[in-house]
Amino acid sequence: MTFKMKLLVGTGALLSFAGGVALASGPAARTAAPEVKKHQVPVSKDGDIVLGLCDGETTMEVDGVKDGQKMTREQAQRVSGALMAEWLKKNPDANWDPVPLPAVAQAATPPPPKNPEAPRSPPGVPRTPEKPTAGGSVVQGGVRPESGGKDVKKQAGAPIQDGHTYGAFSERDEAIWAASTQAFVEEGNRVFHDGDLLGSTVAMSCDMCHPDASNTHPETYPKYQVQLGRVALLRDMINWCIENPVRGKPMADDDPRMRAMEAYIYAKRKGTALEYGKK
Repeated sequence: MTFKMKLLVGTGALLSFAGGVALASGPAARTAAPEVKKHQVPVSKDGDIVLGLCDGETTMEVDGVKDGQKMTREQAQRVSGALMAEWLKKNPDANWDPVPLPAVAQAATPPPPKNPEAPRSPPGVPRTPEKPTAGGSVVQGGVRPESGGKDVKKQAGAPIQDGHTYGAFSERDEAIWAASTQAFVEEGNRVFHDGDLLGSTVAMSCDMCHPDASNTHPETYPKYQVQLGRVALLRDMINWCIENPVRGKPMADDDPRMRAMEAYIYAKRKGTALEYGKK
């Protein structure tokens, strides 16, 4: 190999290395999220399940239920209650509401449309039932979650407003959009209360520690979460709880279940002032 060829090969290798460095230090690397802390729970000497709260500290061994087995919903609710009682004992001054505040737990009821043939606006966010009804995706007024009302309007033979995103729409449009939003919120209600939909391997669901989405405080996000070791959005904390107390797999940001749960949690705090960063 001549000196010129060696020089070219060396230059090419140097450029490849420099390109690799540039890629490693480019925008993708700079914006990569830091590794989230893992919630480590003790190991049972008897091989039983050990469950932990989302505080990353409070844990409890479930006698008689082996790791890999699934509790019944009743068992899971008892364990959740015992864990919460232990946490409250350790944190007697915690600002913890056992149920949602009445002033913010109920969404306002929109006025009915003037057109009597138009679908009536849905009621406000109702108090979550103890056990939600099973079945498929919630549909109210013929509108599926996030449909925006267009499919329904086509089926009804009504014209679609084109080119007027914030302008020429009717009270009927508003009623359809309200029904679509309400259906989306109710889908989040359903997921929030269903361990199977959450992917729980131990039958835990979000409502067992947060009845009616109490003490979720979406209005305080983004904020620093000690458990995660970084600033978190509401969806980050939902995933932390899914991975730890619920013992499921984290959801992608665009997962329909995650989006619906966020909508449900925000709806339950309707009327509360935003105060990001508040602990």
